[in-house]
Amino acid sequence: MGKLNGKVALITGGNSGIGLSAAKLFVAEGARVVITGRNQDTLNAAVEELGATNALAVQADASDPTSMDKAVAMGVEKFGGLDVVFANAGITGHSPVGGTEVSVFEEVLKINVTGVFFTVQASLPHLKEGASVILVGSVLAKAGSPGWSAYAASKGAVTSMARVLASELSPRGIRVNTVVPGATRTPIWGEAEKLAQMESVLNLSIPLNRLGEPEEVANVALFLASDDSSYVQGAEISVDGGAGSSPFGAPIYRQD
Repeated sequence: MGKLNGKVALITGGNSGIGLSAAKLFVAEGARVVITGRNQDTLNAAVEELGATNALAVQADASDPTSMDKAVAMGVEKFGGLDVVFANAGITGHSPVGGTEVSVFEEVLKINVTGVFFTVQASLPHLKEGASVILVGSVLAKAGSPGWSAYAASKGAVTSMARVLASELSPRGIRVNTVVPGATRTPIWGEAEKLAQMESVLNLSIPLNRLGEPEEVANVALFLASDDSSYVQGAEISVDGGAGSSPFGAPIYRQD
């Protein structure tokens, strides 16, 4: 018997990376999923992989509240109410101080912060008692990594927002938690060649000396989505190989 039998989950950005890995895992555990994304081709490919009886793909922009209202409505029409919201959609954006256009900075905040809030708001009328809302932070929110002000600010905002949402939604028995990935092997990095170039450098800052896999983040999302975490509320669970909690255990600091 699957951990999500009979449950319906909305996964934004469910057509690639962590979102797609979560969609596969949720379906394998008995859920039906509504996935959103901006690329229709990858959405179609995802549904083909997940199975049309288990998944509905809706082309939607997480930063557009009207678009998310439509996606939620279509999902509810097909599968009924919602038990899980995995607000996973997000973008990166290099934003060094002194060399960043306003439009670049604001786009990151619009998708990563405003989009997350309105995804939850669109879902709220359809969330059942005991539902689970899962937000996505980042180790970069606290890392002070040069050039990433917009992204770091957006993910710091998400973790703060989660605490407020947990307070607001607790009376309905709805749980709100945050999964906090570190460097993970996903398409967000761009071309495979670019990731390969960065990987050797990134590994030096991670105590476990490797990038995470999207499936490893999806496993934590499954825990938060399932009744296994029924008394977990307002938590932040890091999936970063120790990069955020134990940076001095990273290879770059080791004395051989």
